[in-house]
Amino acid sequence: MSMLSAFSLEGKTALVTGASTGLGRGMAEGLAEAGADVVVVSRSVERLEPVRDAIRAMGRTCEAIATDVGDPVAIRDMVVKAKEVTGSVDILVANAGTTYRSPAEDFPEEEWRRVIDVNLNAVWFSAQEVGRLMIDQERGKIVATASLLTFQGGITVPAYAASKGAVGQLVKALANDWARYNIQVNAIAPGYFATDLTGALRDDETRSRQILERIPADRWGLPEDLKGAVVYLASDASNYVTGHVLVVDGGWMGR
Repeated sequence: MSMLSAFSLEGKTALVTGASTGLGRGMAEGLAEAGADVVVVSRSVERLEPVRDAIRAMGRTCEAIATDVGDPVAIRDMVVKAKEVTGSVDILVANAGTTYRSPAEDFPEEEWRRVIDVNLNAVWFSAQEVGRLMIDQERGKIVATASLLTFQGGITVPAYAASKGAVGQLVKALANDWARYNIQVNAIAPGYFATDLTGALRDDETRSRQILERIPADRWGLPEDLKGAVVYLASDASNYVTGHVLVVDGGWMGR
């Protein structure tokens, strides 16, 4: 296998959650550009139409499935539907995420549970369901979206930090269990990216300035900055990489 062909995703099918906007859309389009057919997932099919149309315009197959990833039963149905329309799931990108900001002492119980359900439990149940298919196939790639808060505590986001820290440990645990089935499980930890989730930070002049001062690249990340990372972790080029959290942060962690 040549080096360039190792990065090709021709003949592979990817399932991407949280794919309607931001990082999920960027990664879904990157996988399609590398040759994969894609199943995109969000709460609403209507919100998925732009990314579905963009991927189809590349000449790839793309199906959209509406799913509430905070519901384990809905996740099981999602995986069944994905397999029905594609025949197999070779790549899972468990990306759907949410956050809530509040001082820890006032953090609402319902928001704690919601953030943990979407950011952590959805990764677990998605990986478990797809992992069963991949064990039967004796191959597969699972990529979860972690965060800089997999390593750091953040400010006023205790549920988000707890969930993303747990995602980092979960990919290591699954990597240990499933390596013998030729399944690689990794995570991408994005730095500060310009997405809907970071809108409040970017609108806060003081916090935005403080963040940019620590990023050697001197800019917020863009969704397309994750394309190379996700294609690498989804391709044969990373067959000996598992249980790893790949930081894509413009140099933040090195500062």
